[in-house]
Amino acid sequence: MRIALILIFSLLGCSGSIDEPVSYFNVETPRPFGYVNGDEIPQRIIIETRSGITLQTGSLPAKGQINRWLNLNQITVKQSGQRYQIDLRYQVFYAPLEVKSLTLPGFTVQLSQGEKSVGKSIPAWSFTLSPLRELVVRQTEQGEYMRPDSPPSLLANDWALYGLAASLSVAAPIAAYLGYLYACFPGMSRRTVFKRALRKLVSLSKADMEQALTLVHQALNSLNGQPLFANRLSDFYRRNPQYLQVSSQLAWFFNYSNRYFFSDGMIAVTQDLQQLKDFCECCRKIERGSR
Repeated sequence: MRIALILIFSLLGCSGSIDEPVSYFNVETPRPFGYVNGDEIPQRIIIETRSGITLQTGSLPAKGQINRWLNLNQITVKQSGQRYQIDLRYQVFYAPLEVKSLTLPGFTVQLSQGEKSVGKSIPAWSFTLSPLRELVVRQTEQGEYMRPDSPPSLLANDWALYGLAASLSVAAPIAAYLGYLYACFPGMSRRTVFKRALRKLVSLSKADMEQALTLVHQALNSLNGQPLFANRLSDFYRRNPQYLQVSSQLAWFFNYSNRYFFSDGMIAVTQDLQQLKDFCECCRKIERGSR
């Protein structure tokens, strides 16, 4: 009889059942009060299992909507040996009219050893949710009213204004100077016609006399507002009396230009090109006001 009992107990001990698979278990939760609509609630579960026993992560709750007022926004599992740390982050979408007690639902995780498994229950957790509005609603003669939020305090922007003013004070003269250089202002382009012509003349040689004469003709036409010919110089001087200073050079220019373009066998020499550049330089000084 004694031998039979020993055999029965031995068979029960070798049945392969999981005996106390969890060596340590703890659920860490925050304060159970002071939450309002939209708040997130973290929860941490620590499970340490016996050797050879593993946590089935598929048994954890799925991320997403749990019920009409509760979402599971995040779930992470960290494993270190036989220690499992499960971090859950819930979000509450419930707008109570008074302080209300709610509960995060419990669930069961599965632990396995080979083909055998056992469940470990995670208990539900209760907390209170507060309303976003006052409990006793005041009323005026017109009826119920809602008090507005306090306006946020404005950030000091004095330095930003000072910086903007300093930037504008530097940018404005630079922009004006660039506009002057590129003749962007009405009427100011007439003060740079010979400047542009002289800049191009510098790089020309006597072989480019035709181009050089054309540049000076274009400058005079731009200054005159219409094509300028030798027989209309009197009208030109009446509108631009300051150019009477170079009347002799203007007469030479038109005479030379007529001979170059309409006479056969006209050969340009270096002295002619230099005289043309000197004439353009004098006109540049007049338009700049230095002569």
